[in-house]
Amino acid sequence: MEERRENFAPRSKKPKSGGFLAQGSIYAASGVISSLIGLVYRMPLTRIIGDEGNGYYAAAFNIYAIVLLLSSYSLPLAVSKLISARVGAKNYRNAERILHAALLYATVVGGIGFTAIFFGADWLAASFLHTPEAAYPLRALAPTVWIVSYLGVCRGYWQGQSTMVPTAISQIVEQILNAGVSVGAAFFLMKWAVRQGKNEALSRAFGAMGGTIGTGVGAASALLIFMLLFLMTRRSRLRKARRDCEHPAESYEEITELLVLTVVPVILSTAIYNVSGILDNALFGQAMFDLGKQGEIAKQYGVYTGKYKLLLNVPIMIANSLGSALVPALSRAVVANQKKEVRKNIALAIRFSMIVAIPSAVGLGVMADPLIPLLFGKSELAVHIMHLGCASVVFYSLSTVSNAILQGTNHMKVPVAHAALSLGIHVLVLETLLRIFELGIVSIVIADMVFAVSMCILNAGSLKRLLKYRQEIGRSFLLPGFCALLMGLATAGAKIALKRLTGRVVFYTLLPMLLAVAVYGSLLLLTGAIREEELLRFPKGASLCRLAKRLHLL
Repeated sequence: MEERRENFAPRSKKPKSGGFLAQGSIYAASGVISSLIGLVYRMPLTRIIGDEGNGYYAAAFNIYAIVLLLSSYSLPLAVSKLISARVGAKNYRNAERILHAALLYATVVGGIGFTAIFFGADWLAASFLHTPEAAYPLRALAPTVWIVSYLGVCRGYWQGQSTMVPTAISQIVEQILNAGVSVGAAFFLMKWAVRQGKNEALSRAFGAMGGTIGTGVGAASALLIFMLLFLMTRRSRLRKARRDCEHPAESYEEITELLVLTVVPVILSTAIYNVSGILDNALFGQAMFDLGKQGEIAKQYGVYTGKYKLLLNVPIMIANSLGSALVPALSRAVVANQKKEVRKNIALAIRFSMIVAIPSAVGLGVMADPLIPLLFGKSELAVHIMHLGCASVVFYSLSTVSNAILQGTNHMKVPVAHAALSLGIHVLVLETLLRIFELGIVSIVIADMVFAVSMCILNAGSLKRLLKYRQEIGRSFLLPGFCALLMGLATAGAKIALKRLTGRVVFYTLLPMLLAVAVYGSLLLLTGAIREEELLRFPKGASLCRLAKRLHLL
């Protein structure tokens, strides 16, 4: 069905190579800004609600995440894939019809998700997570599911137009409002609960609920931005659709069927790919309960999600940004039968995700102490698991990009099978480490890494078999690894020296990190890991090249 419908693109028009890098860079930059805002507001939020409150917050978000995955998480990718194929063929009439059908789909699935969370919060928190207090923040997240469903369609529509700017702007605004409301509501509700005579656990649960209220307010603000954008562009969009007499209108029944056929494989792959979070929470809680350590469940899991995962997800988000920008580019190249262009885009996406992921892993390992204490206060457990799990950045980034490649080239079911097999291995490893070796939260860190490694291996085999893609090793892995190793040594040396000279944690944290960026960027250019023609593809690429030449790096 999908292949038949998307064969209407003109064969003569060749997609622009590497265009997704510029859009991916814009999206990644907004993601970095949003992540930094997230880090900033999570510091006071963590101090307000504590590790125990963070545990309730994380437990609620795990349920919310899986409902979001099943309802609307896949909508941006699926809608962008369908829209990009039609916009590439100047089939504007059916692009608008896809938008309408997707909004109706979002209404239905968003409503189902809202109902499931709002009315099932008590049972899910008590019976599934063994954390009854998580019901409060979970119920506060219910309206957000509906809002995010519409937001996913809007973002997918504009991504399909090959622009990530609306998504980037909305993401930053969303996070700013999320930050302000989350901290304020958490402080207010926790103080209110104390004044009402609630016990400590319940007071922290109310604080966690305040944090989740901010998520909904942020999402609503982002949706409002898209509503204004659609109103501003309504006349031009409708004019293009009316002038499109070349393409027959697809019926809404056909579009809905096509949307479902596109959404379902993405739902399955992303759901299985991300369901490990809620499964980890449930298995960890049950194992610790059975071992008589139920008092440690919320605290350890709060450290894992509120400190370790929060930092780990910043560089992984950049790979997600590249993947989001890559799917429309690949879809157009596949429809236009540009096989060479497909392989070129694949190589660029993998190389640049590794150029970011490898030094990020090294940097997190080297700077875990003092970075984590500076951000969140002293936490030996968080530092320990970061040293152990920092390499996950590389494997998750690579598996994320390779998933996007397979989905963008119409091999939608392949990541589903890979994710299911990897999840089975993950659960086996997790249960073994939890119950036999009794490693506690360390078990989840190791099992997560095993899951990502399995995905990388399976996806790499499919890229070779299905797309005849041979992975280049030197510039994609070896050179970034060599540059990251030298960067890590320089960073560690600077950290030790500044700690002895100043004794100020801010100095021996921030200055070595700035040095790391400068050293790594210079080494990438000097070793040829990034070449001038590739640097030009980034926003302000010409300016970056001029600067590099002045510094004799190019």
